[in-house]
Amino acid sequence: MPWTELEAKEVDPAVAEHKQNPQSASSEKLDVVLIGAGIMSATLGTLLHQVEPTWSIGLFERLDAAAAESSDPWNNAGTGHSALCELNYTPQQKDGSVDITKALTVNEQFQVSRQWWAHAVETGVLNDPENFINPIPHVSFVHGADNVKYLRARYDALATNPLFPDMEYIDSADEFSRRLPLMAAGRDFTDPIALNWSDGGTDVDFGALTKQLLNNLGAVGASIDFGHEVRDLSKNSDGSWTVKVRNGRTGATRTIVAKFVFVGAGGGALPLLQKSGISEAKGFGGFPVSGEWLRCTNPALVQQHSAKVYGKASVGAPPMSVPHLDTRVIGGKPGLLFGPYAGWSPKFLKNGKMTDLIGSVKPNNLFSMLGVGMTEMALTKYLIGELLQSEDDRVDTLREFMPRAKGEDFELVTAGQRVQVIRRKGKGGVLEFGTAVVNAGDGTIAGLLGASPGASTAVPAMLEVMQRCFADRYESWKPTLTDMVPSLGTKLAENPRLFDEVWAHTTRVLHLDRSAADRGVASAADGVVAL
Repeated sequence: MPWTELEAKEVDPAVAEHKQNPQSASSEKLDVVLIGAGIMSATLGTLLHQVEPTWSIGLFERLDAAAAESSDPWNNAGTGHSALCELNYTPQQKDGSVDITKALTVNEQFQVSRQWWAHAVETGVLNDPENFINPIPHVSFVHGADNVKYLRARYDALATNPLFPDMEYIDSADEFSRRLPLMAAGRDFTDPIALNWSDGGTDVDFGALTKQLLNNLGAVGASIDFGHEVRDLSKNSDGSWTVKVRNGRTGATRTIVAKFVFVGAGGGALPLLQKSGISEAKGFGGFPVSGEWLRCTNPALVQQHSAKVYGKASVGAPPMSVPHLDTRVIGGKPGLLFGPYAGWSPKFLKNGKMTDLIGSVKPNNLFSMLGVGMTEMALTKYLIGELLQSEDDRVDTLREFMPRAKGEDFELVTAGQRVQVIRRKGKGGVLEFGTAVVNAGDGTIAGLLGASPGASTAVPAMLEVMQRCFADRYESWKPTLTDMVPSLGTKLAENPRLFDEVWAHTTRVLHLDRSAADRGVASAADGVVAL
């Protein structure tokens, strides 16, 4: 039972006093502690406030800014992942057919996010959709006869599904050149090409979205502390959690007692869940993978491309390394990047420590991690190849998309750090490329591990946390949640009329039916976004 209910639904006096004088209380009580100021914590905190507005919420971030790790717009692809263009969600089977199961799941999840964001705009939780979401075509691109055949089969499997309206199949060199002039220039069209083109795609600045959500969360009473690192978690006899927080500026330590803790710390989630001692986290390990982008510095080139174009991953490459030539809109200005190029670091966060990986190895996950080391030789070989690439090698890879690419028109920038989930399986372990919710059986603590499609499905992921951890309340919350997400509990692929309704509504509310000029997006000739 939350502190607020134990105390006649009033915020604990120690909490209110601490907001005015942080040094006056040795221990504070909160209903909810959120660890990490990224899109996951911002989403969950907002959702919990919407269903339980009297609960006290505190958020702690070890860095000095919100969304400075995985949610930062230059640390991720910014794709509103809805499986419109990501070929790793539609694998080809041995008989030549295409399995669209994963694509349907991811698309359904993104529709939930769109609906909640639209409701948040309508109710003032979010005040500027054009600040964080823009309409951008999503495009799948292949070349070579076998790949063209595959893409046709993919189109045939998806185009009749209600979740993929207006998808086009294009194999004409002339049409390719008209829509993607930057990719057509210098291309030898004797090598067959094909596209799956969807005008309904989006570019999402998850950093801007996170900041809007946290601004609102702070305005409704949540305490948000930057420069504060959670150093330890321990379970109390009454089921609550003692959270030790260190002020990075002063070195002072605060003690928080919370009824519920969410670990939304990106790559830092695994070590904290391990410190919690919950049995559900045992056996989990993490494999860190970093990335780099080539970012275009030539405004004239940026102006010639307006799409997110995804290709096929190299053999052995993780899904997060699928190559794509990407239009980004950040701060009202368009940019262009290509990648990601995989790298490797033992850090679990971009701003992490070199000891993160070795520190995560425990007796309960040692065999899981060793097992993955033995079975993922293709991934190891791929990473070694990526690490050995020169600048010329990277530009050569880019030329598969942009034949006339020149190195002087691009700069290499570091992307975010991801920690892929290693899960115990039998006596060994298996590497998973996705997100995994890990929670204690009593629902008092939960965390999110892994990456991809990650931020795009933040809303359904956090709804899953709520359902798992607040099972006794979730049914009473459903009317409120369904008001925000009309399709909650319904498969839109099986309800075309409802899909059409929510698609039209969210498109209008999120201003996705406006042109770039109407939305105030600057011309590419005005310059590219600087880090």
